[in-house]
Amino acid sequence: MMKVCIFGGTTVCSYAFWAIGDALGCSFFTSFMLSGAGSIVGVWVGWKIARRYG
Repeated sequence: MMKVCIFGGTTVCSYAFWAIGDALGCSFFTSFMLSGAGSIVGVWVGWKIARRYG
């Protein structure tokens, strides 16, 4: 269950951070870096969700 939550959190947060960077008119590289930061946040969010509901 924890792996699924972490995977989902990483996917959603990574895409959301990429979309935010794209909406702000950032370059490809900046959006890519924001996506990486979103992945890190997503791991944390997924872990917290798994700990709470798992």
